[in-house]
Amino acid sequence: MSLQDYQLELLAPARNLAIGIEAINHGADAVYIGGPGFGARSSADNSVADIAQLVQHAHRYNSRIFVTLNTILRDDELEPARKLSWQLYDAGVDALIVQDMGLLMLDLPPIQLHASTQTDIRTPEKARFLQDAGLSQIVLARELTLQQIQTIRQATDPQRCTLEFFVHGALCVAYSGQCYISAAHTGRSANRGECSQACRLPYQVLDAQGRFVAHDRHVLSMKDNNQSANLAALVDAGVRSFKIEGRYKDMGYVKNITAHYRLLLDQLIEARQTEGRPLARASSGSTRFTFTPDPDQNFNREFTDYFVQGRKDDIAALDSPKNPGQPIGYVSRVGADHVDLQLDQVALQLHNGDGLCYYDLQKELQGLAINRAEALSAAKGRWRVFPKDALAGLKDLRAGTQVNRNRDVEWTRVLEKKSSDRRIGVWAQLSEAGAALVLRLTDEDGHSASVQVDTPRMPAKDAQTAQQAVRDNLAKLGNTPFALIEAQLALAAPRLIPSSVLNPLRREAIAALEQVRQQAWQRPARAVPVTPPVPYPEDALSYLANVFNQAAHAFYRRHGVQLIAPAYEAIETLDEVSLMITKHCVRFSLSLCPKQAKGVTGVQGTVRAEPLQLRNGKEKLTLRFDCKPCEMHVVGKMKPGVAQQARKELLQGATEQPMAFFRTRPLH
Repeated sequence: MSLQDYQLELLAPARNLAIGIEAINHGADAVYIGGPGFGARSSADNSVADIAQLVQHAHRYNSRIFVTLNTILRDDELEPARKLSWQLYDAGVDALIVQDMGLLMLDLPPIQLHASTQTDIRTPEKARFLQDAGLSQIVLARELTLQQIQTIRQATDPQRCTLEFFVHGALCVAYSGQCYISAAHTGRSANRGECSQACRLPYQVLDAQGRFVAHDRHVLSMKDNNQSANLAALVDAGVRSFKIEGRYKDMGYVKNITAHYRLLLDQLIEARQTEGRPLARASSGSTRFTFTPDPDQNFNREFTDYFVQGRKDDIAALDSPKNPGQPIGYVSRVGADHVDLQLDQVALQLHNGDGLCYYDLQKELQGLAINRAEALSAAKGRWRVFPKDALAGLKDLRAGTQVNRNRDVEWTRVLEKKSSDRRIGVWAQLSEAGAALVLRLTDEDGHSASVQVDTPRMPAKDAQTAQQAVRDNLAKLGNTPFALIEAQLALAAPRLIPSSVLNPLRREAIAALEQVRQQAWQRPARAVPVTPPVPYPEDALSYLANVFNQAAHAFYRRHGVQLIAPAYEAIETLDEVSLMITKHCVRFSLSLCPKQAKGVTGVQGTVRAEPLQLRNGKEKLTLRFDCKPCEMHVVGKMKPGVAQQARKELLQGATEQPMAFFRTRPLH
């Protein structure tokens, strides 16, 4: 095994510089962040200057910074994207996360390239191709099972390509890069960072005869991903980078979830050391927290481990795309201006500013913000809360209603303060060289730095006290990234060393060690593509390949593709097509799957995978079911008004050579 195959990388998101710094402080081995453009989260952009500052902080701990450059690009955007890649390289960025293969045809800096989730990596063939094309790290589709991940690992080279997998956060219902509903209905392309999230809307579900199957259900809304229980299995399957979703998320989320997975991965690393199967962190130092991480405290739509352990029937958040919170008790009485609650746990405390919620009779989530909370009998778990809003507006709230808490204001306040301390261990040795006092620091990564100062020798009256004073002084590492592991005093005889001598000596040694670490940092190398270029697994590409510029077209031609259709965003696919392809099955979630009916007396043979229709206002979509691969297609067409506006925008950005794609296979 290579060193790379031993290391586990915790990859955290950052919406901005401040959150990125805290992700590092809370144990992230790497952080991914958007630059000033071309990222798949259009409102999470950051300046190159801010990213350079984040790089400097991350590299102190040997953590890495990845920048998203993962939208599909128009021809007129290729040159600005290329220039941005060089600016990011000069800022010290370690890798670019890309979707558009046209970038690989440009004069990019010698920076490592990672395949975005938008590249939709589900098969060993595609994973191997991207590895051979020069991608050093690839994030696998969230829908894969452990067996499928292991098969991909077996088809790729762990020394050339790292497997990355999402372990936490919001789930796109579609295979990433395979959703065009937003582009078709609003002109906002998910492949260009502008998804309108039609999947979170409520829909009427009708069968082929026009009968209602479900009413106002969020049938395309997934619960949130949580792989906490599967980390060891994912490691065994070949995953080495564990990615947290959330470039739109706030500071508290990133602190809490990064800390949660830092603890879990550290526990796994320690357990494997005991078993003789060594693993290691991908960056330096250890992290201590002032709080106990708890994923339930952050916004979530309840949790699922999705398809990792096989298909399950509870992956969808059918009732609401909002945060239902955690059950805390029930309503015992509704007063004129207050609500009395009986809590399930007497130790639970309610606070002014907490957020509560409950489901009304139509299973819609209703919110209740606490203006004031009073303990009627804390020992018995009885509380009285005065809502911020009038009780008359709280629909269906009555005695017996179960109540959840989805915002704990005290928890929020804890994470608003300093909540972690990340330190790199160092050994200190104080020795003598003639008249000089020499301080040598060696860190846990093996880097060393020495400084010295000439100072007269003053014998100590109390040897033990003098030596302890020196050790205590050397441990005063303050706001530096270091923590003392051990101080060795290699002196000819115990001596009194004043703080006025030790303090500047210690500070100089720390500065020297930081400089040594900085000089030793090596940016990961750009992978060299296999030559001659390996053939792409298919020789024909539909709009699903998201080819949006001439450089991407040339890339696939170079790799043997004969027939290349333009991306959906090129506004040339106007007929009814698959606007979303997903592993989620509405029939399965509603217990209408023919496979579920097998062997059920009186039901087998009566349930068929006929199309269903989704309606939300005037919007209509058709669900078609491909049962052999167990996939669902959401079918529809682009609105004429949207197509007209999109064409105008394309013309505004068009170059002198507009896109031209093959309509039929070339003769040669």
